This record gives sequence, structure tokens and C-alpha cells, in this order.
Amino acid sequence: MNLRKNATLLLVLIDFIATFTAMFLFYIFKFKTGIVTNPIPLFISDIPLPALMVSLGWMLFFWFSGLYSIKSPTSRFDEALSVIKTISVGSLLLILITLQLDNIISPGKILVITYWLAMIIFVASGRLIYRTVQRNRFMAGKELYPSILVGWNERSKALNKRIQSFPGLGYSVVGFVSTRANDVGETDHGSKVIGEITELPKIIKEYDIKEVILALSSNDHKRLLDVIKYVNGESVGIKISPDMYDIISGQARTNQIYGLPLIDILPELMPAWEVSVKRLIDILISIAVLVGFIPFWLLIGILIKIDSRGKILYQQDRVGKDGRQFNLFKFRSMSSDAESETGPVWATEDDPRVTRVGKFLRATRIDEVPQFINVLKGDMSLVGPRPERKYFVDQLKNEMPLYTKRLRIRPGITGWAQVKHKYDESLDDVKRKLRYDLFYIENMSLRMDIKIILSTIKVILSGKGHFRLP
Repeated sequence: MNLRKNATLLLVLIDFIATFTAMFLFYIFKFKTGIVTNPIPLFISDIPLPALMVSLGWMLFFWFSGLYSIKSPTSRFDEALSVIKTISVGSLLLILITLQLDNIISPGKILVITYWLAMIIFVASGRLIYRTVQRNRFMAGKELYPSILVGWNERSKALNKRIQSFPGLGYSVVGFVSTRANDVGETDHGSKVIGEITELPKIIKEYDIKEVILALSSNDHKRLLDVIKYVNGESVGIKISPDMYDIISGQARTNQIYGLPLIDILPELMPAWEVSVKRLIDILISIAVLVGFIPFWLLIGILIKIDSRGKILYQQDRVGKDGRQFNLFKFRSMSSDAESETGPVWATEDDPRVTRVGKFLRATRIDEVPQFINVLKGDMSLVGPRPERKYFVDQLKNEMPLYTKRLRIRPGITGWAQVKHKYDESLDDVKRKLRYDLFYIENMSLRMDIKIILSTIKVILSGKGHFRLP
């Protein structure tokens, strides 16, 4: 089995076996040692079902905590610390659930501590064995992560030599990508310059690249934004040499294996558990809104039909997370042939294409309600940068290199830019709102999401918006 392609599945299986074994032995220890008085006898045949249920609960908790989100080679020590931290939090929750204030130090608590230690030993050992096997396969040159080095200079050449000397890093350098077209074809230690940075998207797809490692010289620092423009939106890990850290904004995490420090540029800055809670909130609120809005669907549909000809629901292609396109749903607020002559254009204040009912729908944001279908499907989130059409995305990517950073997260119904700025009427508006979007991405948290949702409700109730009732 390919360890790299089936990493998540294998880790789930290993963790399941470890948690099941820990619970099975814990039950035997608990009921056979006499530490706790058990009026009801327990037989070995009674153990598998509760052990199975507890193991499945741990699998869910591990997923919730981000233990299955590791995509590239990692330090075994760092992973062990993550496992210990996650199991400790889960065990603490068990202690709190079973807490007896009149008897804090009780046999039951001692058993929980015993179970905590057993979980750490079995789960950490299982992962250590897996990572050791994976590292040995790396050393044998198997299942390495196809990687490219961006930069053609002494530092990138030294980094290439270092990576080749330590295959346990897990990287296989496919080649160099230079900032200059005339470097294409040059070689160093068997690795060739296979293209320049404008060709990064094509190179990533052609060679199935998993890791992009930036090793630009000081003279090429100004090209960093160009690299980000071409790499963002691709499903790859991005790492950078430490001496370039001072020119990177946002959070970064150092990953060191064999003493080789590389800095991860994180596409999502929310902790894994917050990402899971954010998605859970999206699902629950979407269901509540869509079900609660059922009585109004028919009324709004009739009003739209009476006011103008055309469909009630309007569908439009938008660009979502990682550049994937999806159909966005809205109640139609414009005439059905609004862009038949002009093509894609931004709406303007007092836009003549907006119908009478459409003005009301836009002022109250009711036209956005069908987008909760997109949220439920996973195309969107409640909070995030607003999705744009591919026509505008292609235009904006060329004019604003950092624009594609918005594509690293799900777009939203509302966002920091929406509560801080008006609707887009021009390219200048988009440029201003990009600063708000980037601020949100670099400071993502549940706390900020709640603040944005409350601010959006305030905007709606106050009647503020791009279109106002006459």
C-alpha cells in the first residue's frame, strides 16, 4: 500500500486499533483488579461493544482536533507532542464529566489517569511505528513527495544538495523553477531548471507537485508576490527558507527535520478544532434558516413573478475554495436579461437593471437567503470573502497578486469586507475590500466570525446597505 496516498486512512486505522486496545485492556484492569467495586460482573464478551463506541468517539475527537490534517512529512517528536496534547484534553473532559466535588481523588479518577497513560502509550507508539516505517521508505527512495525549488542561486543549490543528502526528509526535488527564462535547462546535482515562475501552475500539474520550497536570493525578493500569485490556488504545501521570514506577513510555523529548518506558510490560520466548529455552525444555521424560511419562499416567488418575467432563483457561476467553480443561488433581483448586452459588469447604485422587488430584497439581504443552500453543500461558509465570477477573478489575479489568497478558504455569505465596505461597484472597490479580506484571513477565529455575524445583523436591522428603500 502507498503510505503517502493512503496516509489518512492508515492513520485512522492505526489510531482505531490503538484506542480499542487501550480501552479493552483498561476494562480488564478495571474489572479484574478490584480497585473499583463492581456489583455487576463483566465478561470478556461484554467489552468489545463499549470499546468500539469509545474508539469511534476518539476518532471523531482526533479529526476534530486536526490530527488527520497533516499533509506532508513531519517530525515524529512534534507529532507525539500533538498526540499527547489531544489525548490530555480528551481525558480532562472525561475527568470533568465524572467529577465528584466531595471526592476529587477517588478510585474512579485514578482509573481515568491510568486510561490516559494507556492511551498516550498506545496511540503515540502506533504513530511512531507508522512514521518510522514511512521514514524508512523515504530513505529507500520510495513514495517521496515531488517537490520543486523556486530560485536558481547558490542558496537553492545548497538546499537541493542538502535535501538529496537526507532522503528521510521525504522530498524528491523534481527540479528548479527560476525567476529568469534564460536559466531554463541549467542543471545542478542532477536537478534541472524546468521552467520559470510564470509556468508554476503548469509545472505543478504536470509533475504532480506536492511541495513548493521557496529559496529566492535577496535580489529576487521583489518576485515573491509573483510566486504567491502563481502558486496560490494550487493544492500544494508552500515552504520558505528562514532568512526570508522577515518579508512574510501572517503566521508561520517552523518545521525542522534533520536540522533543516523550513517555514510553513499556512493557508488557513484557524486551529483545526475551530475549523470543525465553524463548519458545524455553518450546517446548523443553514438548516435552521432554510427550514424557518419555508413559509416565505412561496410569497417571495409570487412577488418576483408579478414584478418581472424570469426565473425566481438566479444561478451564477462563482469561484470558490482552491479555485473550484460552483453555482451560487440567489433570489433574482434584476431583470432576466440584465447582462445580455453588457456582459459581466458590477452593479452600481440605483442600477436600472434592479427590479422594484429586487430593491427590497437587496436592501433587506433577503436575496442572499438561497445561498444557505451553498453553505449546506459546503461550497460556502457563513463568513468569508465574497465569491466572484471567474471573469473577474482572472482579471483581478493579474492586477493584484495577493487576490488569490482569498481562494485558500471557503467564500462566505458575509465577511469583514462586507460589514466595513459597500458593495463592489468598480475595481477600486475590490482593491479596497481585498485589504479587509486579507485581514480576516490572517486573523481568522470563531470570535471574529461571531463579531462579523452580529455586525451583519446590525447592518440589516439598521437598513444600511447598497440599496435603500425609497
